[in-house]
Amino acid sequence: MKQQSKTIQKKVFIGILCSVILIFLDQFTKYLAVQHLKDQMPVVLWKNVLELSYLENRGAAFGIFQGKQWPLIIFTVIVLILIIYFYLMRIPAEKHFGLLNGITILFFAGAIGNFIDRVTQRYVVDFFYFRLINFPVFNVADIYVTVAAVLLILCLLFYKEEDFERILPTKKKS
Repeated sequence: MKQQSKTIQKKVFIGILCSVILIFLDQFTKYLAVQHLKDQMPVVLWKNVLELSYLENRGAAFGIFQGKQWPLIIFTVIVLILIIYFYLMRIPAEKHFGLLNGITILFFAGAIGNFIDRVTQRYVVDFFYFRLINFPVFNVADIYVTVAAVLLILCLLFYKEEDFERILPTKKKS
């Protein structure tokens, strides 16, 4: 029992530490974007492919829900509660589930990063622009969420049914 408690404490510590680092990185890059890109011409990193271009996104992904901050804030709080619940209560603190624990940390850091902007400024600072495919401008927090989503899809391919049964039991125990 003592070993299990230490394992959970270690998991919580790692989750908090990683989240703080990732959120700091996101907020720092947004700070740099405001300082160096706002009211400036885009910075071309790779001609006709990748630019740094300042944008204040008052909506969500791909510009949906423009100007509707309260529904986005409420939705984010609900998602954050679910992420914390899964991280602390459902996903085991075993090495085998390390990827899933990492995915929840990425989702959490991405959600918090944009949540901070939305609450403090009423918009999210975006600055990466893939001109090549005219992809919507995005930020580091968006990268966390996208990477987490891709990894979650890969988990569906590599984890076994028994692994998911441990996280979300569907069968009644006899």
